[in-house]
Amino acid sequence: MEIWIIIALVAAFFVWRMKPAKGVQSISTTQLKDMLNDKDKLFIDVRTPAEYKGRHISQFKNVPLGSSFENLPKDKEIIVICQSGMRSSQACKQLKKQGFERVSNVRGGMSAY
Repeated sequence: MEIWIIIALVAAFFVWRMKPAKGVQSISTTQLKDMLNDKDKLFIDVRTPAEYKGRHISQFKNVPLGSSFENLPKDKEIIVICQSGMRSSQACKQLKKQGFERVSNVRGGMSAY
């Protein structure tokens, strides 16, 4: 019986972690492909430099999770990607807390791209 409670708590924790921040739009990789040439958007990849070097989308700038977002322009929509969507979701929450209004997370990340 206790194992089911632990499993339920762990599952609830992961669901809570995946929940997007209020005001963060979730976009598909198909939607992303339609946006990639939009100069009014800023594309950031929050994976590690090694992950980014291994494979990345050319329009994305590497700003690893934990880096400062202070120098990013607040007048552009920011599109955030990582490997699976977990780190980019965290980054989106941080961006919203720092006052960025238009923030989108790529659902599924590079794994889905």
